[in-house]
Amino acid sequence: MLIFQEEYLLKKWSFSSEHLIPLSFLGAILIGTLLLLLPISSAPGNTTDFLTALFTATTSVCVTGLVVVDTYSHWSVFGQVIILVLAQIGGLGIITVASLFMLVTRKKFSMGQRIMLTDALNLNERSGVLKILVRIIRGTLIVELLGAFFYSITFIPLLGCKKGIWAAVFNSVSAFCNAGMDVVGPTSMGVFNSNSLVLFTTMTLIILGGLGYVVWFDLSSGIVKGVKNRYSPKLIWKRLSEHTKLVISITVILIAIGTISFFVFEYNNPGTIGNMPLYEKYLNSLFESVTLRTAGFSSFSQKSMTDISCIIAYILMFIGGSPVGTAGGIKTVTFFLATLNILSYINNDDKNLVFNRKVSYELMRKATVIVAVSTFTVVMFTLLLMATDKSLGVTDALFEIVSASATVGLSRDVTTTLNVAGRIIVIISMYLGRIGPISMAIFFAKRKTRNNSVQYIEGNFYVG
Repeated sequence: MLIFQEEYLLKKWSFSSEHLIPLSFLGAILIGTLLLLLPISSAPGNTTDFLTALFTATTSVCVTGLVVVDTYSHWSVFGQVIILVLAQIGGLGIITVASLFMLVTRKKFSMGQRIMLTDALNLNERSGVLKILVRIIRGTLIVELLGAFFYSITFIPLLGCKKGIWAAVFNSVSAFCNAGMDVVGPTSMGVFNSNSLVLFTTMTLIILGGLGYVVWFDLSSGIVKGVKNRYSPKLIWKRLSEHTKLVISITVILIAIGTISFFVFEYNNPGTIGNMPLYEKYLNSLFESVTLRTAGFSSFSQKSMTDISCIIAYILMFIGGSPVGTAGGIKTVTFFLATLNILSYINNDDKNLVFNRKVSYELMRKATVIVAVSTFTVVMFTLLLMATDKSLGVTDALFEIVSASATVGLSRDVTTTLNVAGRIIVIISMYLGRIGPISMAIFFAKRKTRNNSVQYIEGNFYVG
């Protein structure tokens, strides 16, 4: 009876979740484009054409960070505010922000709207979704305000009070939402590559945004309960959910692998960290490993990286952050479950246990499909980008598309040189990269098994 009622309520909505969420992102991009086209959005002496406004609105809403014009110099304060609002909306999700306004105005949520919000947040259960929404908004504001405070310690003395506070707020929101844009200067975090406070503040915001809200709540409640009951760290860890433990484990492993790899392969590279003292080599290797998880800030030139470092960067960008957060990519858990699916077939093992919890075969199949579709998309758009610009090599084109589709925002100095066709290709990549994993997850979650009474004889096919 309950299932029937939910299906009936969903039918009353003009669009289902898998349609409304992509359309809401598209609507935000178009509104942002129109606002950025206003003369007041550009700095004095600058003009903005339609494609530049569209590109900037897309990179903001999709929290990517690739830009064709410098954010700090091309846009006025009004334009930067528009960009920041778009990034905040894109990071939280349009449905989430709309639901927040409904809460503020004390409008009642229908069952259909609750279902829509559950899908937008990519949650498995609908009970208590409004309480989760409030906790997400409250947690986001607290983290961003703390980030702005720590940034202001450096930015205010450097830029002055008014501009320093604005830069601190902008960078904090941008880092937490994994947007990768800043209003400090043309070199992103390059001018701060020896400033531990700025780099660690940025990394903390990136990681917190990328862990996902579900992990936040489970980890915070677990620690509070553990301290209250005087549990040992081992017992606190044991009592966390299997999802939280998996996300934290994969995140730590990926950051460690990336840090060690960049430290080793860029150690003597004068274009990146080669001329830095030992501590700064480690610090910037760590920062690179973290920012590649869909954040888009850079402390050294991506163009100067070695080929092997680029390959590692492709992998880290493609995987991205974790589910139910602000990060992009196919997500850590998706990558892990797809890998588990392959290993279970190779080992002929159907247990598929993670922290002594069984993973369903359907969930592993879904993860594998998401990885396969995302890989195919990256390859096709890389080929298209190379076809539109004969001067682009595989390394630069692949880096640009992986960065765009995983909503990372790092570039090997390619974005600003793109022609019209190239910019359109990257715009589409950013859009699909932002809504793709969400839409696919919802689509597969709602998909019903087809019952077919007709039976067919199995054919003989050969693989391998």
